[in-house]
Amino acid sequence: MKILAIESSGLTASAAIAEDEALLAEYTVNFKKTHSQTLLPMIDEIVKMIGMDLKELDAVAVSEGPGSFTGLRIGSATAKGIALALEKKIVPVPTLDALAYNLYDTLGLVCPIMDARRGQVYTAIYRFEDHRLVCIREKTAESIEDLAAELNGLPERQVTFLGDGVPVFRERLAEILDKDFSFAPAHLSRQRAGAVAALGIRYYKEGRAQESKDHKPEYLRPSQAERVRAEKLSGRGEKS
Repeated sequence: MKILAIESSGLTASAAIAEDEALLAEYTVNFKKTHSQTLLPMIDEIVKMIGMDLKELDAVAVSEGPGSFTGLRIGSATAKGIALALEKKIVPVPTLDALAYNLYDTLGLVCPIMDARRGQVYTAIYRFEDHRLVCIREKTAESIEDLAAELNGLPERQVTFLGDGVPVFRERLAEILDKDFSFAPAHLSRQRAGAVAALGIRYYKEGRAQESKDHKPEYLRPSQAERVRAEKLSGRGEKS
């Protein structure tokens, strides 16, 4: 099975092609360029490098969120465009699942944290059981204090953090966490399309693919524009 994977949920832009158990190509850039500038050239480059015709693909996997609203929309639009043109299905891969999968078979808990602004993180809690990623607390947006309280209440003594929320909340975690903890190294701490591809193949075989027209990003919470609009409507309601 061959799959193209796209990751654009944060600052990192990444594209990869995997075939069964092999990662054939991966292109990742963690720099301040818009994903609309980088994704298609990256895909074009890796396709050329391995001499592959996109028609050989079985599906397109995409990081579905949470994350940057703009980044997720660009990734989703790119994946849908390619999938529609090739008449292939899309495999949505939760961003936090793919992040945790970077630390395959890590002992203890794995906790990706993405900076969600407004004092919150996008997060979930995982562990590996019999070489499989298991989510033991579903993804949510919450404060780092609430996350630490949840982690402190779990029996595991070790937790490994990764994601772009680490540099933001590292010091605060050290103050409030009651467990042994560590942080993933730089080459494993950010989103990678290689992990999206690996999980995409697994999720495809589990029947989790969808028609491209049905794919929508998972934002977890309303955008700023939606919040402002809701506040304005609420204000009007109170005055009337």
